[in-house]
Amino acid sequence: MRSAAGQVFLLQVVIVVLLVVATVVGMILQAARDALQQGRRESVIAAQSFASAPGTAAALRSRDPSAVLQPRAEAARKRAGMDFVIVMSTTGIRYTYPYPGEIGKKFVGTIAPAVRGRTVVEQAGGPPLPAGRGTDVQAVVPVTDPRGTVVGLVSAGLTVRNVAALWLPQLPIILGSGVAALALATTGTTLVSRRLRRHTRGLSPVELARLYEHHDAVLHAVREGVLITDDDGRLLLANDEAARLLGLPEDVQGRPAEELGLPEPVMRLLSSPEAVTDEVYRAGNRLLAVNKRPTYPRDGRGGSVVTLRDTTELAAVSGRAEVARERLDLLYEAGVRIGTTLDVERTAQELAEVAAPQFADLVTVDLLDAVLRGWEPTAEGWRQLRRAAIGGAQRKIPVHPLGEVVTFSARSPQMRTLQEGRGVLEADLRQAHGWREQDPERSRTALESGLRSLVTVPLRPRHVALGVVSFYRTAGSPAFEPEDLAFAEELAVRAAVAIDNARRFTREHAMAVTLQRSLLPRGQPDQDALEVAWRYLPAEAGVGGDWFDVIPLPGARVALVMGDVVGRGLHAAATMGRLRTAVHNFAVLDLPVDEVLGNLDDLVVRMDDEERAGDAAGEHEGVGVTGATCLYAVYDPVVETCTMARAGHPEPVVVRPDGTVGCAGVPASAPLGLGGYPFETAELSLPEGSQLVLYTDGLVEDRAQDIDVGMERLRRALEGSGDRTPDETCQAVIDALKPSHSSDDIALLAARTRAFPPARVAEWDVPSDPALVPSVRAWCREALRTWGLEEAGFATELIVSELVTNAIRYGSPPVGVRLLHGRCLICEVSDGSGTSPRLRRAATTDEGGRGLFLVAQFAQRWGTRYTPRGKVIWAEQVLHDGTSAVPRLAPVDFLLDQFDPDEFDGPGS
Repeated sequence: MRSAAGQVFLLQVVIVVLLVVATVVGMILQAARDALQQGRRESVIAAQSFASAPGTAAALRSRDPSAVLQPRAEAARKRAGMDFVIVMSTTGIRYTYPYPGEIGKKFVGTIAPAVRGRTVVEQAGGPPLPAGRGTDVQAVVPVTDPRGTVVGLVSAGLTVRNVAALWLPQLPIILGSGVAALALATTGTTLVSRRLRRHTRGLSPVELARLYEHHDAVLHAVREGVLITDDDGRLLLANDEAARLLGLPEDVQGRPAEELGLPEPVMRLLSSPEAVTDEVYRAGNRLLAVNKRPTYPRDGRGGSVVTLRDTTELAAVSGRAEVARERLDLLYEAGVRIGTTLDVERTAQELAEVAAPQFADLVTVDLLDAVLRGWEPTAEGWRQLRRAAIGGAQRKIPVHPLGEVVTFSARSPQMRTLQEGRGVLEADLRQAHGWREQDPERSRTALESGLRSLVTVPLRPRHVALGVVSFYRTAGSPAFEPEDLAFAEELAVRAAVAIDNARRFTREHAMAVTLQRSLLPRGQPDQDALEVAWRYLPAEAGVGGDWFDVIPLPGARVALVMGDVVGRGLHAAATMGRLRTAVHNFAVLDLPVDEVLGNLDDLVVRMDDEERAGDAAGEHEGVGVTGATCLYAVYDPVVETCTMARAGHPEPVVVRPDGTVGCAGVPASAPLGLGGYPFETAELSLPEGSQLVLYTDGLVEDRAQDIDVGMERLRRALEGSGDRTPDETCQAVIDALKPSHSSDDIALLAARTRAFPPARVAEWDVPSDPALVPSVRAWCREALRTWGLEEAGFATELIVSELVTNAIRYGSPPVGVRLLHGRCLICEVSDGSGTSPRLRRAATTDEGGRGLFLVAQFAQRWGTRYTPRGKVIWAEQVLHDGTSAVPRLAPVDFLLDQFDPDEFDGPGS
């Protein structure tokens, strides 16, 4: 079918088939139309005949028309050869039907014209008929009485479905004619095909066309010259490449080779009958590789085919291919070696080391100060760049050293490449006036040292250049060419992306570290209970959410906090800051350790809900902060006990004064953020000189070791630390456990306990009798005299008097008073009631309500903490040289207006 004869045969077959199909379709349509017209005529005649039959109108007026008309209608239908004869009322209700079950139902068809006295002929469908499926042709005629009134309707019809009987007899004739035509077409096509194959040697037209196209393409498109000669030495064919190589004129076909003016070596080659293989002949300034073979080696006829190849161009192309291969290898090496770290200066040095000495003899990289610091680059800083990297022959040629600021002039190639955003080529630096004006003395020395050529390109990953890289070649190397400039730009683009990535990392890392360090404690708070030291080491690849804190509490107590938020980056650091602030707020309320962790757990749950409800969850490294851990401990130096609880955090380690090391035994609880889980507490006795070591999991666990191994190493590092200071303990632990490459933050806190001196503690039990308040003031006065704090007596007696009076009046027994003399003077009054007093402003007509106001005025700060047996009201006074400093004292007249002096001599207010 791909041959011309086959395609003609296929066309003939299609024509014959179309003619046969068209004939059959025409006959079918004509037969159907004739059958339909005949059915319409027969339907009208049958309906009119039955409607005009005697007794039809009378039967319609009888009491049971169906009983009279059904036998008549069926007899008439069978005599007339109709499919149905239906008699109906003027409303379309059937009185007769071939199937009695359809009598009484609505007639399917158009009856309105017949009711008005006209005949209706239509095609319609209705209930099943004896004739089966087909096209229903029905006529509806009126039945009139002698007065011309329409008393009923008669419909007769038949199903036109045997149309095939009209055209099937002629179908054999049509098909026979088609078969005969196909036989003639097949015979003619076969004869034509055989004749064409003999003329084309069995090749089809498509193959002949493809053969000619291939011949023409190979002959004129290849980069080899082709000469074909006959046995007389005449040139039968010469392609375009042969004409170019030998300088042949256009009209060479059929001319003798002697008339073409060919070089003598080529003429001898064409006239010689010998075959030649890859012999080199000179033709002008070209070296031609020549091959010669006979045209018809088997037939013995003369003629030859000569091919010519220009080896000069082949050598040049091979050289360029080798250079291109070397450049591709260098680009691949640059992709592997540049950007191995996220350090800006190291990445710049990698660029210099890759380019020298394979591409240039000397390479310098100058970057903006903003880029080195991780900031966004700006064009304002282009005039002064800092030397970030040097590679190659820097010892032989004087250049600016590393770290030095280089100021480029407006005409220098470096400034031009920054301003224009493209590379600049200076093939001969001796003629580069802008480069020489940059630093005349240094330029002269560099030229004397052999510097000859320069390519400088901007490091431009985006819209603003980060800096400039300069490639130099000396006199012993070929000068840079335009192809070298394109390669240098490609190399600089790849390096610029790596440098910009390192700059972005430097910026984000610096921001995260700055944020995290700003959220961690800046210094140690004033407190008497613990001697504290800490270490914080951020991870190399970023910052996490590790934090710690030392929070002074009322009653000379101190809270120690150590926590860790899962995740990395700014989100983890910001979350850590929120949790640290929350711990401070909960500590101010002086809640028990388990309640602090419980409130912190509720906070983390709310933070998780906010993250999931908002759109910010996809912007962070992780979803939510569930998995945060925390350890909260409160040390009381008066009783030398420490109460601790931990939420998924590693267990603290205790170093006893004798140097023994052990775990604190704090029960493990679920991490923060799970919600609804209680936190167990443990109370541990810590004699004076004990050390409590708190840490995060980055110290004892990483990818290379299990946490059990890390805990054992920690115990070994802490052995014998009984005499060490906390700072020495921290340093010893870091030296022993710090990994070479930290993948997680490390927070470490060591606290050595101190005991509150018993001589600085005074406490009394007070019966619930207001008359004993003066005695309490006397006890306080005696204690202050013992401590040498007589100057603070007035304020202290006033505070104790007011607090004890309130405890006796509004609290419940037992009532106790305790004075602690440390960095400040602490007054504590306890009672068995859980009701907390509050500060309010008393009206002039109120008899009381001024006591707490006076306490707040004379104390530095005051507050309430709850205990299992009630509450404690405390007030602190800052001491300066044995006197109480009250920075917020109100004017005397104002204070006198707030209370009656007579009340002070009484039991209190």
